[in-house]
Formats: sequence, C-alpha cells, structure tokens
Amino acid sequence: MGYIQCCGALRKTRTYEIEDDSHKFKTCILDVLQCCPVCQNYIVQLTRVDYMNNICSIRKRNTKAVKFFIKLKPFIIHEFDNYKVQSGSKFFLYYNEFGTKKRCYSSLRSLKIGKLDNFEKIIVNSKIDKIPNFSYDK
Repeated sequence: MGYIQCCGALRKTRTYEIEDDSHKFKTCILDVLQCCPVCQNYIVQLTRVDYMNNICSIRKRNTKAVKFFIKLKPFIIHEFDNYKVQSGSKFFLYYNEFGTKKRCYSSLRSLKIGKLDNFEKIIVNSKIDKIPNFSYDK
C-alpha cells in the first residue's frame, strides 16, 4: 500500500507496478490518489529507482494527472494488494471473574485446554501404568 503526502498528511493510495521497456530502472511504482479528502485533488505519482539507487519522482495533479494515468495505463503489470490483513479474529469468549462478566480475546490457537505439558514425566514415573489398555508409541 502506497502513500502520498497531500494537505499535510499521508493519504492511502492505489499502487501499481509499471513495466520498464528500456530496463534503466529496478522498480517503477505508480501511486494514484483518486480524491484527497481535504482538497479534492486527483494526484498521480510515479516513483522510479535506477540501478545506482537514485530515486526519481514525477507528480501530477488534477487534469494533468488524469492524462498521465491514461498514458501509463497500458504499461501496468499488476496492482499491489491494498488491503490490511487482520492480525486476529473478532471472536471472544465470556468468562466470569469475581462475579464480573468479562471477555477473553485470546487466540484459540494459543489455548492449551486438555493438553498435558508433563506427559513424558508421567510415563517416566510409571503413573500411567495404572490405566488399563493404554499404549504409547514414541
């Protein structure tokens, strides 16, 4: 996800990768801000990085930006994913603590309900021999 600075803040943009026919640049990235929430401008910014790690940036606004985007549209290879991956689920479990109903947002993968941490120690101490018809293959 790309950002363009406009009206004193960074604005989220749609980001595209541009094909470089001349092979002079490592990467060519096109950021498109369709409407700034403050000034309502349409902004297109082309950022290119050459093999000497020099950065070249071209920025257009409003009608020039639309013409610039239409000119570069056939050279677009693909659009980068512009969505945020959720880090956790919105699922929660209710639990009771001292008469107060609370929510537990822990990941269910991290819960160890019914698992024995010291299972190997139980086998070594031969406490498990008392259970009939039990087999454990290590």
